[in-house]
Amino acid sequence: MFKLFIENVKIAFGSIRTQKLRTFLTVFIIAIGIWALVGILTVVSALDNTLNTEFASMGSNTFSINQYEFKTGRNRGDAQEKINPIITYSQAKQYKEKYNYPFTHTSLSFTATATAEVKYDNQKTDPEVQVLGIDEYYTVNSGLDVTDGRNFNALDIQNNSFFCVIGSDFASKGILKDVNPIDKTISIRGSKFKVIGVLKEIGSSFGNSQDLRVYIPIQLARSLFSQANINYTISTMVDKTELLDNAIDHATLTMRKVRKLNPVEENNFGISRSDDLVQRIASMTGFLNTSAWVIGIITIFGSSIALMNIMIVSVTERTREIGVRKSLGAKKSTIAWQFFVETLIIGQLGGLLGIILGIVTGYGIAVALEFSFVVPFGAMIAAFITTFLVAVVSGSYPAIKASKLDPIEALRYE
Repeated sequence: MFKLFIENVKIAFGSIRTQKLRTFLTVFIIAIGIWALVGILTVVSALDNTLNTEFASMGSNTFSINQYEFKTGRNRGDAQEKINPIITYSQAKQYKEKYNYPFTHTSLSFTATATAEVKYDNQKTDPEVQVLGIDEYYTVNSGLDVTDGRNFNALDIQNNSFFCVIGSDFASKGILKDVNPIDKTISIRGSKFKVIGVLKEIGSSFGNSQDLRVYIPIQLARSLFSQANINYTISTMVDKTELLDNAIDHATLTMRKVRKLNPVEENNFGISRSDDLVQRIASMTGFLNTSAWVIGIITIFGSSIALMNIMIVSVTERTREIGVRKSLGAKKSTIAWQFFVETLIIGQLGGLLGIILGIVTGYGIAVALEFSFVVPFGAMIAAFITTFLVAVVSGSYPAIKASKLDPIEALRYE
């Protein structure tokens, strides 16, 4: 059986070599469908990995209060979009003072600027550094790890100490790359801050570097970067996951009191759980995966028709060859296997080319969009199985047709 298979493989490659152009076109037609499928799945995998990494770092026992709830879109159908007021500092501070649910840690923060210029000695950065005002619980609640030095403590925040924690880019490839950044003094808008900690590398998200940030005490940030309508973010971590639902209910009641809402008024703020964000991301990427499969299947369906047509033509052209082989004692199964193996080889060559093109294309798009690329093993396995099924379906009819040819009639064929 194995020898027969090897012989059929040799015959198949011999036939492929004699029909190079036709084989190439057939392979390319199959590759287009696989290319579309693998390419889209690769980009979706990269997007999914990027978003999940970004949100999962918050932990499954964290929730945040923002101006709006995290949604794929706030305006549904003809419904008018609701405009929520910003969360002011006084409201955020009142909430933190009133929210006393056990086993929780609440953090206040805001983005002071995204265009700061940071100086060290005679060096300076481009005006693209984000400065965030935070408190002592921000890094813990946000899943940020300090790899060198230390984090802020309560005294640093209460005393408005001119300390700062910096992103990894400053220490690895920025203005502090040639020195030990701890205890060095950097300047922001004329104010000098001593570096007390360096954060673990996070990466970029949608073109924004998460590692090119400076974190300073929230009150200092408010005095240095005074501006109207600053919107604050409140985040809370619950030490015991089983208390999360009750903690969120308590937080909702507390924020409603801070906002002075009466019982019949809807919430004019949003509460988002970190695990809800991950689930919503999964639903979005699931939709994209389904779309990829629909596009890929439509294209592959056309490829399978083309492959079947090519093999039927090949059977017709090689009718005399089939007659000679049958007259020499070849069985029906032998003839069927010959053409079936040839179809499988062409299908897998098309699948291999499509996988390579799809991964390269997906990698290029992921790099351009600054997604975290991952090798799409699932897409590769799906592409292999798909091309195998296409080859089986497309090759079965031509193989059966070839095996049923009458040897005498086949020998008369010219």
